[in-house]
Amino acid sequence: MNRHTHRSLSWVHLLVLGWTPFIFRTAVVLQPCSVGTKGYHKIHFIPGLYIMFFLLGLLGNSLVIWVVVCGARLRSMTDMCLLNLAIADLLLVCSLPFLAYQARDQWLFGDAMCKIVLGVYNVVFYSGIFFICLMSIDRYLAIVHAVYAMKARTLFFGRIAAAVTWTAGFLASFPELIFIKQQEEGDRHHCLSVYPDSGAGEDDSSHFWRIFGIFKMNIMGLFVPLCIMVYCYSQIIWKLLDSHSSRKQTIRVVILVIVVFFCCWVPYNITSMVKGLELLQIYTGCESSKAITLALQVTEVIAYSHSCLNPILYVFVGEKFRRQLLRLISKTPCLICQMIKKLQHATGPFNHINSKIHT
Repeated sequence: MNRHTHRSLSWVHLLVLGWTPFIFRTAVVLQPCSVGTKGYHKIHFIPGLYIMFFLLGLLGNSLVIWVVVCGARLRSMTDMCLLNLAIADLLLVCSLPFLAYQARDQWLFGDAMCKIVLGVYNVVFYSGIFFICLMSIDRYLAIVHAVYAMKARTLFFGRIAAAVTWTAGFLASFPELIFIKQQEEGDRHHCLSVYPDSGAGEDDSSHFWRIFGIFKMNIMGLFVPLCIMVYCYSQIIWKLLDSHSSRKQTIRVVILVIVVFFCCWVPYNITSMVKGLELLQIYTGCESSKAITLALQVTEVIAYSHSCLNPILYVFVGEKFRRQLLRLISKTPCLICQMIKKLQHATGPFNHINSKIHT
């Protein structure tokens, strides 16, 4: 691989996949840096964490989809938000086994699977964020504008909002989406976004797109959603100051989902932004570059865990969700389901301390 091809590798997706050596090759550093042993720590434990997140996320999000579709039967916009958020999380965790194998060895699944897996990751990354925002707006309408919300929060408008949200997630994944390809480096293959050079003997074009991708993720994946949620929930809190306490509990699940989302994704976004500033040569140095790379590895793991946490919140916090789940389990003729049902009867009094998931 020549010098320009090295620099055209997508910096953003190398962070996603955890390829520390490539981060240093694509980053603009004024002096050569040796990654050292710390940069390879994730080769040993990251693939295992990816597989664990895949198994937990597959089970949990499949359970959510089952309950929302068969139990709640999609009656409102809230149901549509929860369903589509679970679908986005499920699609994301399904990409983790492929990324785990690449993080451990190399990409062996071909160019077509490369485009599919990394393409799906890009789309569901932004779509999941946008569905969190849609849930906030839904809660805002239901509580602050209750009369208007009776017409706006129907299943029909929920389907339209879901279609628009998926479309927005698809558009937000550009231009990375069109540059995804299987890239060869010697006898090894990697799945990346390969940006074109300017053709003038410099890598100004690819360098621009790398930096653009990082700050686009920060703006559309963090700052804009944060502004929307702060506004919606500040208005909700103001509206509920004089309301009955039982109604305040109806939004607890949604608030917890949003808090967990930001606890998982804010560290990764902030660390990526710092790395973007390094690419702009605002500061340089090997030690700081190594520290940022290690921080990216840690925050990346935290970010992926988000896709496993939402189902846990639904099960242990949402009384209505749990009630629907147990009703479905009682109709399922399997030994494990009946054991869960008996356990539920044995711990029945505990379940009354939790709140509802819908208004």
